[in-house]
Amino acid sequence: MQPRINLLDDKLIERILAEGFGLLQDPGIKIHNAEALTLLADAGANVDFDAQVARISQSLAEEALETAPSSFNLYDSDGNLAVRYGDDHVHFDPGSAAVSILDGETGEHRKAVTADYVRYAKLTETLPAYDAISTAFICSDVVDEIGDLYRLYLSLLYSRKPAVTGAFRIDTLHIMKDLLVADAGSLDALAAKPRAVFDVCPSPPLLWSELTCQNLIDLARYRIPAEMVSMPLAGSAAPVTLAGAVVQHTAECLSGLTIHQLVNPGAPIVWGGAPAITDMRSGATPMGAMETAMIDAAYAQVGKRLGLPTHAYLGASDSKIVDAQAGFESGMTALMGGLAGINMISGAGMLDFLRAQSLEKLVVDAEIIEMVRRLLRGIEARDESLGADVIRAVGHHGQFLGQKHTLTWFGKEHHIPSDVVDRGSLTAWKEAGAPTTVDRARERVQDLLAGYEPRPLDDDVRRELRHITDRAARQFGMRELPALPDEIA
Repeated sequence: MQPRINLLDDKLIERILAEGFGLLQDPGIKIHNAEALTLLADAGANVDFDAQVARISQSLAEEALETAPSSFNLYDSDGNLAVRYGDDHVHFDPGSAAVSILDGETGEHRKAVTADYVRYAKLTETLPAYDAISTAFICSDVVDEIGDLYRLYLSLLYSRKPAVTGAFRIDTLHIMKDLLVADAGSLDALAAKPRAVFDVCPSPPLLWSELTCQNLIDLARYRIPAEMVSMPLAGSAAPVTLAGAVVQHTAECLSGLTIHQLVNPGAPIVWGGAPAITDMRSGATPMGAMETAMIDAAYAQVGKRLGLPTHAYLGASDSKIVDAQAGFESGMTALMGGLAGINMISGAGMLDFLRAQSLEKLVVDAEIIEMVRRLLRGIEARDESLGADVIRAVGHHGQFLGQKHTLTWFGKEHHIPSDVVDRGSLTAWKEAGAPTTVDRARERVQDLLAGYEPRPLDDDVRRELRHITDRAARQFGMRELPALPDEIA
C-alpha cells in the first residue's frame, strides 16, 4: 500500500472548485494575448478585448477538462519510458532556472557558465534518483536571448533523460521545438514519445502574459507537453490563507487548461505550480516552508480530483549554503510531495529562494529522494509467515544475521544509502578526518563525474543540434558558442 496524505476533505475540495470556477467569470482572467482572447470568444466566453479580460463559463472549462488527458509519458533518448505523469506515480527532477550556482570549491554564489552546466548535466545523468533532467540554471557566457534554448541544447548533448524545461521568449520556443525534433527524428516521433515538458507560468493573480500564453498555445499545437506552474504567493500575490491560495491556483490553472485545449483537444497538460507563502517579517517567499508544501499538496489533491497529471516545486531550500536548514527544508517538503502522490517534484539542488543551484546539494537531495521512495514502497508481506517462523527458528538466544530469511530480504527491505550518509562509528569518522556531509557530497560529485558515460549520439544529429543553436546565437549577435569542456560538439 502506497502511503498517502490528504489535506483536504471532499467538502473542502468542492468549495475550492466552486470558488475557482466562479473566479473564471468574476472578475474573469486578464489575458495579454489576442489569439487566446479570440479563441475564448469564439468558444462562447464573454471577452472584453479592450480590457483584455475573458469571463469563462464553468461549462466551457469543464469541456476542456473532458478533453485533457489524465496521463501521458515522457521517454528517454533510447525511446524507453522514463516518466509516468498520472495517477500516483512520483518522479523527481532538479530545480530549474537558477540565476547562479554555489561554487563547491569556494563556497561562493556566482554566475554559472557552460562548463558548470556540463558538469551538472553529467552529474544528473549519473544519479538514478532523478527521472528527468531540468534546465537547471542560466549560462552567463551566452547572450540572454538564447539562454533558454542553450540549456536544452546542452541537456540533449549530455543526458539521455527527458527534460523539464521552458522558454523565455515566444520565438525561442520554436527553436527549442526544432532541437527536440532533430533529436527525435520528426515532429510526429516527438509527439508519439515526448522527450520534454515545458513549464508555462501564469502571473498571480489571475493573469496570463503575452509570452506565457503564446507558449501555451504553441505547445498545444505541437502536442509537446505543457506544465502549468501557477505561483500564488499567499499574503502578497494571493490570499494569505492556504485554502485561498489553492482557490487562486485552481482558477489560474483552469483558465490555462481551457485555452490549451481549445487549441488542440487532447494535447497533454499538467496541473502544476510553484506557490509560496509570504514571510511577513522580510517579504520573502520561502520555498522551504511547511505551509508552502501544504499549498502544493492541497492543489495537487484538487488536480487529482479533476483527473489531471500533477507537478509541484518541492525539495528546495531557502538556505544559502548546504547546511542543516537545507537538509530539513528539502527533506520535509520532498516527503510531503511524495506522500501527496505528485507526479513530478521539481526543486532538488536549489537554494536561496530558487535563485541558486548546488551540485553538492543535488547529491544530498538524491539521498533524500531515495528515502522518500523507500517510504512510498510501503510495508508488504514478504513471505507466508511475516516473521514468526524465523523468530521460532532463532529462538531466545539466536542470531538473525546468518539466516536465509535475512539474506533473501534485506536488499529489498532496507535502502542502502551512498557514502554521503555517515552510518559508521564515531571512531571511524574521526579516523577519516571528521568529514562533514558537504565534504562527502563534494567527493561524491567528483566520483560520479569521473564515472559519467557519454550519451551515444549520431553524428548527424549532433551536427544538426549544433547548427540550430549556432544559427540562433548568430541571429542574436553572438559570433560563436562557448567551447565545450570535453569538445563533445
